[in-house]
Amino acid sequence: MTETKGRAERLLEILDLENLEQNLYRGENEVMPGNRLFGGQVLAQALTAANRTVESNRPCHSLHGYFLRPGRPDIPAVYRVERIRDGKSFCTRRIVAIQNGEAIFSMDASFHIKEQGLEHQMDMRSLPTPEELEDDIVIAKRNPVTNSPWATRERPFELRTVSQKKTFDDNSNPVWIRFKKTIGNDLSLHQELLAYASDMGFVSTSYLPHSKTVSRDDVQMASLDHALWFHNDFDISQWIIYIKDSTSTHGAKGFNRGSFYTKQGKLIASSMQEGLLRVNKPR
Repeated sequence: MTETKGRAERLLEILDLENLEQNLYRGENEVMPGNRLFGGQVLAQALTAANRTVESNRPCHSLHGYFLRPGRPDIPAVYRVERIRDGKSFCTRRIVAIQNGEAIFSMDASFHIKEQGLEHQMDMRSLPTPEELEDDIVIAKRNPVTNSPWATRERPFELRTVSQKKTFDDNSNPVWIRFKKTIGNDLSLHQELLAYASDMGFVSTSYLPHSKTVSRDDVQMASLDHALWFHNDFDISQWIIYIKDSTSTHGAKGFNRGSFYTKQGKLIASSMQEGLLRVNKPR
């Protein structure tokens, strides 16, 4: 894996939030095509802010956030953390991201000491391995006419979409992901990076069942909320498969769910999101 400075290193920099005051942090932004603020960045920074207020032996086990307003990439966001509860086993934090005095994102996150208990998981289905696939950017650059600049942009993660080798009738969208830099053993940082990745291509999953009948250019998409559960420890620098599907679209909204597995088939996290899926009316 290449360890050169680039988007991966920049992402690590913006996750290192500036401490303004107790429970108050400020984060810089990535430069993205289309002058937009990526929701996954805000999600990851909000989790970073919450992690700063919790002891390291209490990792996050779940978070639930709402995207309230479009974020601006040209000004930093300030993250205010409210310490809702500190119990013997669980801690709860409420985080609000603010730009120009207005909330653009809010999130509740729960943290739990590690305990032993019953275990089971839904097994991962058989899928092509990342070694059988090419990097998505390489493929997009081979087809510049059919792919937008968004598809060929540099990313902090390597992505290898399984649809290169196999087509799914259930409109699922599995993709192998791997962070481009090797990082240490700080579980909170691995979780923050997975939170970022969990929003990549998620809202568009509910468009897949309609892609043959409705042009992508005619659909307005935006993330409305985001939920994430962490089940097991993991290394974000190793290959992880993100299996996404959509169970419903209705009322200009699409509902998506996702599962993260290691190459060895261990379920490490689950995600859910509802997004705006509005078909633009002809002028």
